[in-house]
Amino acid sequence: MNCATLIEIRPRGARRATRQFVSLACWAMLGSSLHAFAAGRPAPAPQPIVTPAIRIAHSALVTVDGTPNGDTLVLNVRRVSDGSRIASDDISLTVDGKNESLTHLSDSTYSIEAGELRGDGDHDLELIVGHDGIREVLAGKIALPEASSTGTLIRDHKQMAWWILNIVIVLIAAIALSRRRS
Repeated sequence: MNCATLIEIRPRGARRATRQFVSLACWAMLGSSLHAFAAGRPAPAPQPIVTPAIRIAHSALVTVDGTPNGDTLVLNVRRVSDGSRIASDDISLTVDGKNESLTHLSDSTYSIEAGELRGDGDHDLELIVGHDGIREVLAGKIALPEASSTGTLIRDHKQMAWWILNIVIVLIAAIALSRRRS
């Protein structure tokens, strides 16, 4: 057998179609490999949003700071002298003259629902703190900003971003192939 019988001679149009198919397959593999490479890397961990403490009220013996945390406001009641937290079950709170329930957390802080504290203007807070054999009345004002979304389009919609990237790659390949044909 000679080589001429093993190689089938194709017409010119078939070679062109084969080249175009191979070119398209290369572009598709390149796009898939870029996608796999990018998807294989672990996404960076989202950085927690650190909200600074808001000074709500203070006296000569006690300070009260609040930190917004999602739908709650975490209250931190501390002694002025040494900065230690006051862990007491004798704490009550009124917001704009209405009694509010406090939740005593395990780290000697207290939390309240922040929904009514958000938005329109300052709200009057009054805390009655029982500590060291005395009861102190602390008054202050607080205004929490409206809750907002902090995510970006790409961080929140990664899959959609990858779809758009893949579509752009296929469009570039289609344009390249159409220019070769003409």
